[in-house]
Amino acid sequence: MTAQTPALELLPRDLAAYRQGNTGIPYVHRFASGKSGPHVLVNALTHGNEFCGMVAATHLLDQGIRPLTGTLTVSFANVAAYESFEEQRPFESRQLVHNLNRVWSAEQLEGDGDSPELRRARELRPVVAAADHILDLHSTSQDVEPFWVYPAFARNAEVALAIGRPAVHLVMPNGLGSGTPVIQHGRHGIADSDAGVALVAECGQHFRHATGQVAVDVTLDFLAHFGLIAARPAAPTPRQRRYELIQTYVVATPEFRFARPVIGFETFAKDELVATDGGLEIRAAEDCAILMPTREPIVGREGFYLARVI
Repeated sequence: MTAQTPALELLPRDLAAYRQGNTGIPYVHRFASGKSGPHVLVNALTHGNEFCGMVAATHLLDQGIRPLTGTLTVSFANVAAYESFEEQRPFESRQLVHNLNRVWSAEQLEGDGDSPELRRARELRPVVAAADHILDLHSTSQDVEPFWVYPAFARNAEVALAIGRPAVHLVMPNGLGSGTPVIQHGRHGIADSDAGVALVAECGQHFRHATGQVAVDVTLDFLAHFGLIAARPAAPTPRQRRYELIQTYVVATPEFRFARPVIGFETFAKDELVATDGGLEIRAAEDCAILMPTREPIVGREGFYLARVI
């Protein structure tokens, strides 16, 4: 099952000028206002071919944006995967070995496993732990509307709803079920905690120009919400739509196939066939929608999410 390669409107740029940073950790930049306020982390390139985060992070740095209060940290995460990008194989640079957005448990970070992603996560661990609020910028393989992803804590929902865009929310009551993402590292993964907000923004299809602009807008909205930059002009706020994650399916065999073509947000009735995986039939346990269906199934990686409307 091989999907057609999309148009490559958005391509990587050389990040060598951003390597040094000012924190002692490559590709991490921190700016303190000297005034009391929250510490906000804007994290880009958790996945190497999700260029929208690079667009937003370089926008902050190139424009010299500095916090009016609190502290702003800007990080480029998986630069090694990013630098492996080839136009002929644009989806291959998502990761080198491990998914950098699934290794943020203490077990993984403190274990004896090794990969470029694990080494980078260990290097970035103090950066993530230091942040009061985290915005992790992502994009999708399929061309679907942008959406938030976050643990089902009231503090996350309050901010995502207040910002108002993206207008779609994927809420995780019990995590992803396939590993620990950046936004659930340490205190940010605890419900009964005074931790701040930690959100993923899925900004659109990886290689569209518009996806980069969405990432810039969401980033500036996030910073403005916490007072790090001046308030932005109010944008039209579309009707909010919220989904609750009920299942994450990981591909088990090379024979995985969807029952019908999907790109995301298609609905399935209770007991309807969603996919087959070898001899296994995966059916919807209830009326639901499919999100993040894999473009090209790979054994051991996520095949899709199923979510109910809230």
